[in-house]
Amino acid sequence: MNQTAVNYSTTYLPSYSVGADCYREIPQVTRHYGTKAVVIGGKTAMAKAKAALTAALQDSPVEILDFVWYGGNSTYQNVEELKKNPAVVAADMVFGVGGGRAVDTCKVVCDQMDKPLFTFPTIASNCAGCTAISVMYNEDDTFREYFYPKQPPLHCFINTQIIAEAPETLLWAGIGDALSKEYEVQLASRGKTLSHTPLMGVQLSRSCTGPLVEFGAKALEDCRRGRDSEALQEVSLSIIISTGLVSNMTNCPGEYYYNSSLAHCVYYGYTTVPHAAGHLHGEVVAYGVLTLLAYDGQKEELERIMRFNHSIGLPVCLADMDLTPDDLAAIADKAETVLEWSCVPQPADRQRFIDAMLECDAMGRRMFAEKKKVS
Repeated sequence: MNQTAVNYSTTYLPSYSVGADCYREIPQVTRHYGTKAVVIGGKTAMAKAKAALTAALQDSPVEILDFVWYGGNSTYQNVEELKKNPAVVAADMVFGVGGGRAVDTCKVVCDQMDKPLFTFPTIASNCAGCTAISVMYNEDDTFREYFYPKQPPLHCFINTQIIAEAPETLLWAGIGDALSKEYEVQLASRGKTLSHTPLMGVQLSRSCTGPLVEFGAKALEDCRRGRDSEALQEVSLSIIISTGLVSNMTNCPGEYYYNSSLAHCVYYGYTTVPHAAGHLHGEVVAYGVLTLLAYDGQKEELERIMRFNHSIGLPVCLADMDLTPDDLAAIADKAETVLEWSCVPQPADRQRFIDAMLECDAMGRRMFAEKKKVS
Protein backbone atom coordinates (compact mmCIF):
# COMPACT_ATOMS: atom_id res chain seq x y z
CA MET A 1 0.00 0.00 0.00
CA ASN A 2 1.31 3.45 -0.87
CA GLN A 3 1.58 5.82 2.08
CA THR A 4 1.63 9.59 1.84
CA ALA A 5 4.89 11.07 3.11
CA VAL A 6 4.61 13.26 6.15
CA ASN A 7 5.24 16.86 5.14
CA TYR A 8 4.88 19.00 8.24
CA SER A 9 6.54 19.78 11.55
CA THR A 10 5.21 20.86 14.94
CA THR A 11 7.01 22.86 17.60
CA TYR A 12 5.64 22.92 21.14
CA LEU A 13 6.65 25.72 23.50
CA PRO A 14 5.52 26.02 27.12
CA SER A 15 3.99 29.08 28.73
CA TYR A 16 4.94 30.26 32.21
CA SER A 17 4.01 32.33 35.23
CA VAL A 18 6.57 33.89 37.55
CA GLY A 19 6.45 35.61 40.93
CA ALA A 20 5.71 34.91 44.57
CA ASP A 21 1.95 34.68 43.95
CA CYS A 22 1.97 32.90 40.59
CA TYR A 23 0.20 29.77 41.90
CA ARG A 24 -2.99 31.84 41.89
CA GLU A 25 -3.02 31.27 38.13
CA ILE A 26 -3.33 27.49 38.43
CA PRO A 27 -7.16 27.29 38.13
CA GLN A 28 -7.16 29.56 35.07
CA VAL A 29 -4.26 27.85 33.32
CA THR A 30 -5.45 24.29 33.95
CA ARG A 31 -9.20 24.83 33.42
CA HIS A 32 -9.41 22.84 30.16
CA TYR A 33 -7.53 19.80 31.45
CA GLY A 34 -9.81 18.37 34.14
CA THR A 35 -10.20 18.83 37.87
CA LYS A 36 -8.22 15.99 39.46
CA ALA A 37 -4.50 16.58 39.91
CA VAL A 38 -1.77 14.45 41.45
CA VAL A 39 1.38 16.12 42.75
CA ILE A 40 4.58 14.18 42.03
CA GLY A 41 7.91 15.45 43.27
CA GLY A 42 10.71 15.43 45.78
CA LYS A 43 9.84 15.13 49.46
CA THR A 44 11.37 18.47 50.48
CA ALA A 45 10.04 20.22 47.38
CA MET A 46 6.47 19.06 47.98
CA ALA A 47 6.68 20.12 51.63
CA LYS A 48 7.85 23.58 50.57
CA ALA A 49 5.15 24.02 47.92
CA LYS A 50 2.20 22.34 49.65
CA ALA A 51 0.88 25.33 51.57
CA ALA A 52 1.04 27.64 48.56
CA LEU A 53 -0.57 25.03 46.30
CA THR A 54 -3.36 24.34 48.77
CA ALA A 55 -4.08 28.03 49.26
CA ALA A 56 -4.13 28.71 45.53
CA LEU A 57 -6.62 25.90 44.89
CA GLN A 58 -8.96 26.71 47.75
CA ASP A 59 -12.48 27.32 46.45
CA SER A 60 -11.41 26.22 42.95
CA PRO A 61 -12.62 23.17 41.00
CA VAL A 62 -9.13 21.62 41.12
CA GLU A 63 -8.68 18.79 43.63
CA ILE A 64 -5.30 17.33 44.59
CA LEU A 65 -5.70 13.56 44.92
CA ASP A 66 -2.34 12.92 46.58
CA PHE A 67 1.25 14.04 47.01
CA VAL A 68 3.49 11.26 45.65
CA TRP A 69 7.28 10.96 46.02
CA TYR A 70 8.92 10.46 42.63
CA GLY A 71 11.38 7.88 43.90
CA GLY A 72 14.58 9.85 44.34
CA ASN A 73 16.07 9.61 40.86
CA SER A 74 15.00 9.87 37.23
CA THR A 75 15.11 6.17 36.41
CA TYR A 76 12.78 4.01 34.37
CA GLN A 77 12.22 1.85 37.45
CA ASN A 78 10.73 4.84 39.27
CA VAL A 79 8.66 5.72 36.20
CA GLU A 80 7.12 2.24 36.23
CA GLU A 81 6.29 2.46 39.94
CA LEU A 82 4.57 5.81 39.45
CA LYS A 83 2.53 4.52 36.53
CA LYS A 84 1.03 1.92 38.87
CA ASN A 85 0.18 4.40 41.64
CA PRO A 86 -3.64 4.67 42.01
CA ALA A 87 -3.61 8.46 42.37
CA VAL A 88 -1.46 8.85 39.27
CA VAL A 89 -3.76 6.54 37.31
CA ALA A 90 -6.88 8.44 38.44
CA ALA A 91 -5.54 11.95 37.90
CA ASP A 92 -6.57 14.12 34.96
CA MET A 93 -3.28 15.99 35.15
CA VAL A 94 0.10 15.88 36.88
CA PHE A 95 1.77 18.67 38.85
CA GLY A 96 5.52 18.01 38.75
CA VAL A 97 7.11 19.71 41.76
CA GLY A 98 10.80 20.03 42.55
CA GLY A 99 14.16 19.89 40.84
CA GLY A 100 15.38 18.49 37.55
CA ARG A 101 15.28 14.77 38.28
CA ALA A 102 11.79 14.92 39.76
CA VAL A 103 10.43 16.92 36.83
CA ASP A 104 12.24 14.74 34.27
CA THR A 105 10.63 11.68 35.84
CA CYS A 106 7.21 13.32 35.57
CA LYS A 107 7.80 14.09 31.90
CA VAL A 108 8.38 10.43 31.12
CA VAL A 109 5.37 9.34 33.18
CA CYS A 110 3.08 11.84 31.47
CA ASP A 111 4.39 11.04 28.01
CA GLN A 112 3.81 7.33 28.49
CA MET A 113 0.41 7.78 30.16
CA ASP A 114 -0.71 10.62 27.86
CA LYS A 115 -1.47 13.01 30.73
CA PRO A 116 -1.00 16.80 30.74
CA LEU A 117 1.93 18.01 32.82
CA PHE A 118 2.32 21.31 34.68
CA THR A 119 5.64 21.99 36.39
CA PHE A 120 6.46 23.78 39.63
CA PRO A 121 10.23 24.21 40.01
CA THR A 122 11.11 24.87 43.65
CA ILE A 123 14.75 25.52 42.84
CA ALA A 124 16.34 27.42 39.97
CA SER A 125 19.01 24.86 39.20
CA ASN A 126 18.15 23.84 35.63
CA CYS A 127 15.67 24.25 32.76
CA ALA A 128 13.86 20.93 33.21
CA GLY A 129 10.59 22.71 34.02
CA CYS A 130 9.97 23.66 30.40
CA THR A 131 12.00 21.32 28.19
CA ALA A 132 11.00 18.36 26.03
CA ILE A 133 13.90 16.21 27.20
CA SER A 134 14.50 14.05 30.26
CA VAL A 135 17.94 13.02 31.50
CA MET A 136 17.61 9.41 32.59
CA TYR A 137 19.99 7.61 34.94
CA ASN A 138 20.81 4.02 35.77
CA GLU A 139 20.12 2.64 39.23
CA ASP A 140 23.78 3.25 40.17
CA ASP A 141 23.30 6.96 39.31
CA THR A 142 25.39 6.87 36.14
CA PHE A 143 23.97 8.59 33.07
CA ARG A 144 21.85 6.28 30.90
CA GLU A 145 20.26 8.23 28.06
CA TYR A 146 18.03 11.09 26.98
CA PHE A 147 14.29 10.48 26.75
CA TYR A 148 12.35 12.76 24.41
CA PRO A 149 8.69 13.40 25.33
CA LYS A 150 6.43 14.34 22.47
CA GLN A 151 6.09 17.83 23.93
CA PRO A 152 7.32 19.90 26.88
CA PRO A 153 5.24 20.65 29.98
CA LEU A 154 2.22 22.79 29.17
CA HIS A 155 2.94 25.53 31.69
CA CYS A 156 5.65 26.28 34.24
CA PHE A 157 4.81 28.02 37.54
CA ILE A 158 7.92 29.71 38.96
CA ASN A 159 7.25 30.76 42.56
CA THR A 160 10.29 32.90 43.25
CA GLN A 161 9.60 33.15 46.98
CA ILE A 162 9.92 29.37 47.26
CA ILE A 163 13.09 29.54 45.16
CA ALA A 164 14.41 32.30 47.45
CA GLU A 165 13.93 30.01 50.45
CA ALA A 166 15.77 27.08 48.84
CA PRO A 167 19.46 26.41 49.54
CA GLU A 168 21.63 29.01 47.89
CA THR A 169 23.97 26.33 46.54
CA LEU A 170 21.23 25.06 44.21
CA LEU A 171 20.76 28.48 42.61
CA TRP A 172 24.55 28.75 42.44
CA ALA A 173 24.77 25.46 40.57
CA GLY A 174 21.88 26.55 38.35
CA ILE A 175 23.87 29.58 37.28
CA GLY A 176 26.78 27.29 36.41
CA ASP A 177 24.57 25.03 34.32
CA ALA A 178 22.84 27.91 32.50
CA LEU A 179 26.20 29.48 31.65
CA SER A 180 26.72 26.63 29.22
CA LYS A 181 23.71 27.27 27.01
CA GLU A 182 24.93 30.11 24.83
CA TYR A 183 28.44 28.75 24.33
CA GLU A 184 27.36 25.15 23.67
CA VAL A 185 24.60 26.08 21.23
CA GLN A 186 26.79 28.54 19.36
CA LEU A 187 29.56 25.94 19.02
CA ALA A 188 27.27 23.05 18.09
CA SER A 189 25.46 25.05 15.39
CA ARG A 190 28.51 26.76 13.89
CA GLY A 191 28.71 26.32 10.15
CA LYS A 192 25.27 24.69 9.93
CA THR A 193 22.47 25.77 7.62
CA LEU A 194 19.66 26.48 10.07
CA SER A 195 15.95 26.38 9.34
CA HIS A 196 13.47 28.62 11.14
CA THR A 197 13.10 26.92 14.54
CA PRO A 198 16.76 26.11 15.30
CA LEU A 199 17.73 29.53 13.97
CA MET A 200 15.41 31.14 16.53
CA GLY A 201 16.88 28.95 19.25
CA VAL A 202 20.44 29.83 18.34
CA GLN A 203 19.62 33.53 18.40
CA LEU A 204 17.76 33.22 21.70
CA SER A 205 20.78 31.47 23.23
CA ARG A 206 22.61 34.81 23.03
CA SER A 207 20.29 36.14 25.74
CA CYS A 208 21.19 33.48 28.31
CA THR A 209 24.59 34.56 29.63
CA GLY A 210 24.05 38.29 30.17
CA PRO A 211 21.50 38.16 33.03
CA LEU A 212 23.54 35.52 34.84
CA VAL A 213 26.67 37.65 34.86
CA GLU A 214 24.81 40.89 35.57
CA PHE A 215 22.46 39.69 38.30
CA GLY A 216 24.05 36.45 39.51
CA ALA A 217 25.87 37.73 42.57
CA LYS A 218 22.90 39.83 43.72
CA ALA A 219 20.48 36.93 43.18
CA LEU A 220 22.68 34.69 45.33
CA GLU A 221 22.79 37.32 48.05
CA ASP A 222 18.99 37.63 48.00
CA CYS A 223 18.60 33.86 48.06
CA ARG A 224 20.94 33.71 51.04
CA ARG A 225 18.54 36.03 52.83
CA GLY A 226 15.40 34.23 51.64
CA ARG A 227 14.26 37.33 49.79
CA ASP A 228 12.44 37.46 46.46
CA SER A 229 13.80 40.22 44.21
CA GLU A 230 14.12 41.47 40.66
CA ALA A 231 17.62 39.99 40.45
CA LEU A 232 16.38 36.59 41.62
CA GLN A 233 13.54 36.65 39.09
CA GLU A 234 15.87 37.62 36.23
CA VAL A 235 18.32 34.85 37.06
CA SER A 236 15.55 32.29 37.61
CA LEU A 237 13.98 33.15 34.25
CA SER A 238 17.35 32.85 32.52
CA ILE A 239 18.00 29.45 34.10
CA ILE A 240 14.53 27.95 33.71
CA ILE A 241 12.86 29.70 30.77
CA SER A 242 15.50 31.16 28.45
CA THR A 243 17.68 28.07 28.44
CA GLY A 244 14.61 25.83 28.31
CA LEU A 245 13.18 27.54 25.25
CA VAL A 246 16.56 27.32 23.56
CA SER A 247 16.65 23.61 24.33
CA ASN A 248 13.23 23.06 22.78
CA MET A 249 14.15 24.98 19.63
CA THR A 250 17.61 23.49 19.06
CA ASN A 251 16.73 19.85 19.59
CA CYS A 252 14.71 17.77 17.13
CA PRO A 253 15.41 14.04 17.57
CA GLY A 254 16.43 12.43 14.33
CA GLU A 255 16.99 15.75 12.58
CA TYR A 256 19.29 18.02 14.56
CA TYR A 257 20.77 18.49 18.01
CA TYR A 258 22.52 21.76 18.83
CA ASN A 259 21.42 21.88 22.46
CA SER A 260 24.73 21.13 24.18
CA SER A 261 28.33 20.33 23.50
CA LEU A 262 31.68 19.99 25.25
CA ALA A 263 30.75 21.56 28.59
CA HIS A 264 28.40 18.67 29.28
CA CYS A 265 31.01 16.20 28.06
CA VAL A 266 33.06 17.28 31.07
CA TYR A 267 30.12 16.62 33.39
CA TYR A 268 29.28 13.17 32.00
CA GLY A 269 32.94 12.23 32.19
CA TYR A 270 33.09 13.48 35.75
CA THR A 271 30.30 11.08 36.79
CA THR A 272 32.70 8.18 36.21
CA VAL A 273 35.27 9.43 38.77
CA PRO A 274 34.11 7.91 42.10
CA HIS A 275 36.39 9.86 44.43
CA ALA A 276 35.16 13.18 43.04
CA ALA A 277 31.46 12.48 43.61
CA GLY A 278 29.47 15.05 45.54
CA HIS A 279 29.81 18.12 43.37
CA LEU A 280 26.63 19.44 41.78
CA HIS A 281 25.80 19.09 38.08
CA GLY A 282 25.91 22.81 37.36
CA GLU A 283 29.09 23.24 39.37
CA VAL A 284 30.92 20.78 37.12
CA VAL A 285 29.28 22.13 33.96
CA ALA A 286 30.63 25.58 34.88
CA TYR A 287 34.14 24.17 34.58
CA GLY A 288 33.01 22.52 31.37
CA VAL A 289 32.18 25.99 30.02
CA LEU A 290 35.74 27.08 30.70
CA THR A 291 36.98 23.92 28.98
CA LEU A 292 34.82 24.63 25.92
CA LEU A 293 36.08 28.21 25.68
CA ALA A 294 39.69 27.05 25.97
CA TYR A 295 39.13 24.26 23.42
CA ASP A 296 37.59 26.79 21.02
CA GLY A 297 40.33 29.37 21.52
CA GLN A 298 38.02 32.07 22.94
CA LYS A 299 40.70 33.57 25.17
CA GLU A 300 39.00 36.83 26.15
CA GLU A 301 35.70 35.14 26.92
CA LEU A 302 37.51 32.42 28.85
CA GLU A 303 39.11 35.02 31.09
CA ARG A 304 35.82 36.91 31.54
CA ILE A 305 33.81 33.84 32.53
CA MET A 306 36.63 32.49 34.68
CA ARG A 307 36.63 35.74 36.66
CA PHE A 308 32.86 35.54 37.00
CA ASN A 309 33.07 31.92 38.15
CA HIS A 310 35.61 32.87 40.77
CA SER A 311 33.55 35.85 41.93
CA ILE A 312 30.68 33.56 42.98
CA GLY A 313 32.73 30.49 43.90
CA LEU A 314 32.21 28.31 40.82
CA PRO A 315 35.15 26.09 39.81
CA VAL A 316 38.17 27.58 38.10
CA CYS A 317 40.58 24.65 38.54
CA LEU A 318 40.50 20.87 38.86
CA ALA A 319 41.04 20.85 42.62
CA ASP A 320 37.79 22.77 43.05
CA MET A 321 36.03 19.54 41.99
CA ASP A 322 38.43 17.16 43.76
CA LEU A 323 39.96 16.20 40.42
CA THR A 324 43.60 15.80 39.41
CA PRO A 325 45.22 15.60 35.97
CA ASP A 326 45.31 11.82 36.42
CA ASP A 327 41.49 11.76 36.22
CA LEU A 328 41.24 13.42 32.83
CA ALA A 329 41.80 10.29 30.74
CA ALA A 330 38.77 8.64 32.36
CA ILE A 331 36.72 11.79 31.82
CA ALA A 332 37.71 11.79 28.15
CA ASP A 333 36.90 8.07 27.83
CA LYS A 334 33.30 8.74 28.89
CA ALA A 335 33.05 12.03 26.99
CA GLU A 336 33.79 10.26 23.71
CA THR A 337 30.70 8.05 24.18
CA VAL A 338 28.03 10.75 24.67
CA LEU A 339 26.03 12.64 22.06
CA GLU A 340 27.60 15.98 22.93
CA TRP A 341 31.01 14.78 21.74
CA SER A 342 29.77 15.06 18.16
CA CYS A 343 28.30 18.55 18.67
CA VAL A 344 31.31 20.49 17.41
CA PRO A 345 32.08 21.94 13.96
CA GLN A 346 34.84 19.37 13.28
CA PRO A 347 35.32 15.93 14.83
CA ALA A 348 36.22 16.38 18.47
CA ASP A 349 39.85 15.80 19.36
CA ARG A 350 40.48 13.81 22.55
CA GLN A 351 43.92 15.24 23.34
CA ARG A 352 42.77 18.78 22.60
CA PHE A 353 39.87 18.24 25.04
CA ILE A 354 42.23 17.03 27.77
CA ASP A 355 44.64 19.88 27.04
CA ALA A 356 41.77 22.38 27.34
CA MET A 357 40.92 21.08 30.83
CA LEU A 358 44.59 21.33 31.78
CA GLU A 359 44.85 24.85 30.33
CA CYS A 360 41.90 26.01 32.42
CA ASP A 361 43.39 24.41 35.51
CA ALA A 362 46.72 26.15 35.06
CA MET A 363 45.05 29.47 34.22
CA GLY A 364 42.72 29.26 37.21
CA ARG A 365 45.51 28.44 39.64
CA ARG A 366 47.66 31.18 38.21
CA MET A 367 44.91 33.80 38.17
CA PHE A 368 43.67 33.16 41.71
CA ALA A 369 45.87 32.26 44.63
CA GLU A 370 42.90 31.08 46.70
CA LYS A 371 39.56 29.60 45.92
CA LYS A 372 36.68 31.76 47.08
CA LYS A 373 33.88 29.51 48.28
CA VAL A 374 30.19 30.32 48.37
CA SER A 375 29.35 30.72 52.06
